[in-house]
Amino acid sequence: MAESALTRPGQRERYDSKLTQINWVFVGLLIALTGIGILVLYSVGGMNWQPWAYKQLITFAACLILMLGLSLLDLRGWLWLAYPVYGISLLLLLAVAVHGSVSHGAKRWLDIGPIQVQPSEFMKLAIVLALARFYHDRDAKDANFSLWLLIPLAMIGLPVLLVLKQPDLGTAVLIALTGLTVMILAGLNWRIIAAGAVAIIPAGWVAFKFLMHDYQRKRILTFLNPEGDPSGDGYHILQSKIGIGSGGLMGKGLGLGSQSQLNFLPEKHTDFIMAAVCEELGFIGGFAVLFLYGAIILMALRMAAVSHSHFGKLAAAGATATFALYVLINGAMVMGVFPVVGVPMPLVSFGGSAMLMVMTGFGLVLGVRVHRYQELPKKDSFFSRLFE
Repeated sequence: MAESALTRPGQRERYDSKLTQINWVFVGLLIALTGIGILVLYSVGGMNWQPWAYKQLITFAACLILMLGLSLLDLRGWLWLAYPVYGISLLLLLAVAVHGSVSHGAKRWLDIGPIQVQPSEFMKLAIVLALARFYHDRDAKDANFSLWLLIPLAMIGLPVLLVLKQPDLGTAVLIALTGLTVMILAGLNWRIIAAGAVAIIPAGWVAFKFLMHDYQRKRILTFLNPEGDPSGDGYHILQSKIGIGSGGLMGKGLGLGSQSQLNFLPEKHTDFIMAAVCEELGFIGGFAVLFLYGAIILMALRMAAVSHSHFGKLAAAGATATFALYVLINGAMVMGVFPVVGVPMPLVSFGGSAMLMVMTGFGLVLGVRVHRYQELPKKDSFFSRLFE
């Protein structure tokens, strides 16, 4: 009856109908995952709400309201915003290159009045929206193999180069992988995918020898042999492994983890919070977090798949891919199977910028489900006129 009610004229546009179409189980999973993160932040903060747990709770509450509000936004609004959001994000990255604030040897922040923003975080979602809009206006053969592929490659390459210049290798990798994922989902020819996979090794060697900064090369060498410098560059990875291994099955208990509580574990509230989770909550706690991540990713992909519009499918799948890449890279990093690149564990690590972008992305995913029956016609675009 609920589905048939939505077929009546004007029924789908009613906000009360839209609220019933929000996947509330999905929202509950997000709350549960963030709740675990807040609990661990409370613990590693010395069993105190300050300095991290309270701020994380307030930030999440605000982002949750934003996400639910965005889920009611018509897909035509997202479609219209796609290119402007990408353009503004690109301009902000250029502004960082010229007038950005330097912190810890990197120029990643932009001062706008009394607040600081990190434009590279905005680009993670902006590239998804822009590529989804681009492919929405193209035919399947254009996505498979044609000169049209030069445009999405340029759209990905420009922000990646600007972020690498900051330098921020982790974010650049995320933007590149997210963009390539959208291209593959749009129907990229498998021969190009295979050729790209083969080219990774020589391209990686060239990047290592000529493009990376000294500290980035050192991180990769440390990843290959962390025991070679246990008190220096290998310290982060080794302490993380100790924390994960010492938790056992049930964990040491909240506030009782030696690595996190005695400050042996670096960045225990941000990049390496999963090591603290495993140390204090054990294998069971770590598995619960990964189970929640898996459930969220699968449900988000399902919501992307049921959309009737090509834009909706690609945008929701791209936003989900960004989230999944966060989890994959951070999880591999704290276990020592990927170099340390400064990528947080989404919704669990402390930090407002990453949470804002993740929840905005999930607002898009929920919006795609709410408006899954909406058809979006293809429109004449600037790129079409350019290539005519």
